[in-house]
Amino acid sequence: MSNTLSKSLLIGEENLACSMGSGSLRVLATPAVVALMENAAASLAQEVLGDDALTTVGTMISIEHTSPTPLGAEVTATATLLEQDGRIFRFEVTACDKKGEIARGTHTRVSVKAEKFQQKADGKFDEV
Repeated sequence: MSNTLSKSLLIGEENLACSMGSGSLRVLATPAVVALMENAAASLAQEVLGDDALTTVGTMISIEHTSPTPLGAEVTATATLLEQDGRIFRFEVTACDKKGEIARGTHTRVSVKAEKFQQKADGKFDEV
């Protein structure tokens, strides 16, 4: 098992800043970059866990999005597991297009029991 995993995305209209409401330009939206990075980290954490009864939830992400990417380009996000401390997973995340790095940052995920966590969320607003 590797400590690195990558996910790629071909940028469509739905991934643009003007479509996601994060800006007015027809470039890859920062929330789309974040989602791709988080997807790579979540997939890697799930491989490490190796248990379908467990999953991870994102608790922190901090990125710097430094270069625009246009519609139709491919972006690849890579998550590298830096540390696992009990239930806590810490990652370095990067994203690149064919011209180089477009974003970099860190991401933290925590493992949870999937069914119990979902039940807690579903019952959050139940009247007592």
